Amino acid sequence: MSILALDIGGTKVALRREGDDGPPQETVVRWSDGASRSDDLDLLRSLVAGEQPGARAVGVSLPASVDRSGTVTSWPNRPSWVGLDWGGLVADLFPAVPTATADDGDLAALAEAEHAGRPDVVYLGVGTGVGGGIVCDGRPLPRPGRGSCEVGHMVVALDGPRCDCGRRGCLQAVASGPAVLRAASTARGYETGYEQLREAWRAGAPWADGAVRAAGRALAAAVVGVGELLQVDLAVIGGGFAAGIPDLTTVVADHVAGYARVGHRLPEVRAAALGGASSLHGALSLARSLRPGAPL
Repeated sequence: MSILALDIGGTKVALRREGDDGPPQETVVRWSDGASRSDDLDLLRSLVAGEQPGARAVGVSLPASVDRSGTVTSWPNRPSWVGLDWGGLVADLFPAVPTATADDGDLAALAEAEHAGRPDVVYLGVGTGVGGGIVCDGRPLPRPGRGSCEVGHMVVALDGPRCDCGRRGCLQAVASGPAVLRAASTARGYETGYEQLREAWRAGAPWADGAVRAAGRALAAAVVGVGELLQVDLAVIGGGFAAGIPDLTTVVADHVAGYARVGHRLPEVRAAALGGASSLHGALSLARSLRPGAPL
């Protein structure tokens, strides 16, 4: 018997199978630009087709907001999904297998906390957006059924750029991959891509340096804010965008140190040990929790 993990992201979907009958198997597919909801769902069905046999449980990582009825209420990266009956889709995709869905940031935080052996962790996933999760005393916050940890929508710049959510100055509007690329393009004077940004950052180009350091400062503000409120002692910086920018975690750590005040401990800052696969590994943990008698 095996378990399945499905990590649904803003640009791609990863599926991983682990079991006792061989090495883990992993498949990644990318969303098509401009695809409709129907196209997206066809891609999902194609990815999971034939995976149910031999699976005892499925864990799903999802960045969209889902209400208690199981309906998608928000997902800026795939706006056509709003109104989707997610619960019904999961039942259709995995009709005979126990399945659970949780927020991608919450699951990433859980996986990184388990890997580090630390009970109190904040995770910031810097990618197409800024996801996040908090683990306190070994359990995710907020508690299951009370929504997800929306740390990406903490306001870190009162007069900052407009976020996809409609507010100004959210962490996501300053420090997500697209936000950093926009800032870099503005400073450079014309549009720049991810590879160009990464190479220019390595070379010390001022336009790249300014954009990356502004993101690091905003991420540090979020780390310190959560640390002060909840006394977490480890902050993990992950996500696909962050993984490809050399020393971004060091930039965040340096800014966190600059927020020190006498008598108060700041969180330690580390890069995600699981790289861009933190939420996928969290989905595996979620699937394992569905074993008979295991705690949810």
